[in-house]
Amino acid sequence: MEDKLPTSTPLSTPNTPEKAPNDAKSIWAAIKSFLTELLDIHHDTDRDATIEAVRKDIPFKGHNAWILIFSIFIASIGLNVSSTAVVIGAMLISPLMGPIVGAGLSLAINDATMMKRSFVNLAVMVILSVLTAWIYFSVSPLKEISTELEARTYPTILDVLIAIFGGLALIVAKTKKGTIASVIFGTAIATALMPPLCTVGYGIASGNAEWAFGALYLFFINAVFIALSTFVVAKILRFPFVKYANQKRRKRVSALATIIAISVLTPSVILFFKLYKKQVFQSQARDFIANTITAEGTEIVKWTEDYETKKLDVYLIGNLVPQNRVSAWEVKLQDFKDLATSKLVIHQGADQSNALAERLSSQVKSGILEDLYLKNQENLVNKDAQIRLLEDQITRLKGSAIPFDAVAQEVKINYDGLERFGYANMVYSNFSKSDTLTTFKVGWADSISRKTRNRNSVKIAAWLKTRFALDTLVVEEYTKSDYAFAKAKSDTLVKTNKESKAKK
Repeated sequence: MEDKLPTSTPLSTPNTPEKAPNDAKSIWAAIKSFLTELLDIHHDTDRDATIEAVRKDIPFKGHNAWILIFSIFIASIGLNVSSTAVVIGAMLISPLMGPIVGAGLSLAINDATMMKRSFVNLAVMVILSVLTAWIYFSVSPLKEISTELEARTYPTILDVLIAIFGGLALIVAKTKKGTIASVIFGTAIATALMPPLCTVGYGIASGNAEWAFGALYLFFINAVFIALSTFVVAKILRFPFVKYANQKRRKRVSALATIIAISVLTPSVILFFKLYKKQVFQSQARDFIANTITAEGTEIVKWTEDYETKKLDVYLIGNLVPQNRVSAWEVKLQDFKDLATSKLVIHQGADQSNALAERLSSQVKSGILEDLYLKNQENLVNKDAQIRLLEDQITRLKGSAIPFDAVAQEVKINYDGLERFGYANMVYSNFSKSDTLTTFKVGWADSISRKTRNRNSVKIAAWLKTRFALDTLVVEEYTKSDYAFAKAKSDTLVKTNKESKAKK
């Protein structure tokens, strides 16, 4: 037999390097699968139901028209009195979103009929809203512009961002099977379409064209970006195009939708970047002034920035800042990228002919006057309290200086039937404040009628006020309990005197 050599099992090489790439791929695949499942909205989108729901929300007539009118009145009142809660309540019931979403969706699916209805109803909505707001502000007694109204007279980059993300949230909610009503309500509040229209009505009613156009500009920015968000989401979700029997009509509608989309998109993108650059300019201007414009013994009264002219005006009070320090600030300005081409103008006490005072805005002046007024009011309140305290002390001193025995004799001589007469300084309280009054007590014989008693008490009070120059005093009649107390006290004194004599 041949000896069989034992076959040795070959040593296996470590497999970790070979499995590592596979492990990484599987982890990435798991993450990708998770994110797809988390963020994908295609499978839960009901396109036909969404289009039908948007079509139903477009018209402004009947119930929708009246709801819009009432909500505009509510929003106008809230803006007029600067009540955010009232404005939010009005936005919850306002049906403003329908035509705007309809315009964006019609452009995405080439629906000429929906497009026409959306733009017509959008115009009706704007006219009806502005007219309602104008009627309210024309008859409202509150004519001053409130902070809520003033905030809607110009657009900012934040308004654009809110409109974009609000529009995206709205159309995504509408496309889901079983619409998420809370998202729709929340978007109606966030995008704030109604307050700008109310502000347009206020601007017309007050005759201020700048406010009216600024608010209308803000409304159309919000409307355009909500429509564009609807357009983008509808394209991403591949909403089906409307079918036309006539091929030429389909091409014509498609070309029209493309032209409108480009016409709206191009200026919107330009506007977005312009507002973005303006916001960055303002933010850097604030940082520069806060961190750079500092000098010992000098305070910044006011500062303004103008994005169009690239100019920063800073108003200083206190010690004069030397020119070399101002030049250093101008050099430092170059470190800020968006301020590099700007001009820094420093206004300080060296300006001749009260030029600095003339440049100070009415807002700053009114702020200074308001501080002085409040301080004066506080001083007056303190002085009034001191005066009241001194008057009380004077009254108390006057009361204590009354020669009671002489007065009692005079009263007894002048008024028949007066059996008792008393005097004291009484402290009265209504549990919110206390007061000390000079009080006289009179006791009449039973034969004196009630009418005579009252008449004599009034005369005694008038006489005592004149005699002792007292502003206030009280004349009261002895009651039965007062008599009982006086008798008991008298009996006690008599008994005490007898006991004392007996001991002696």
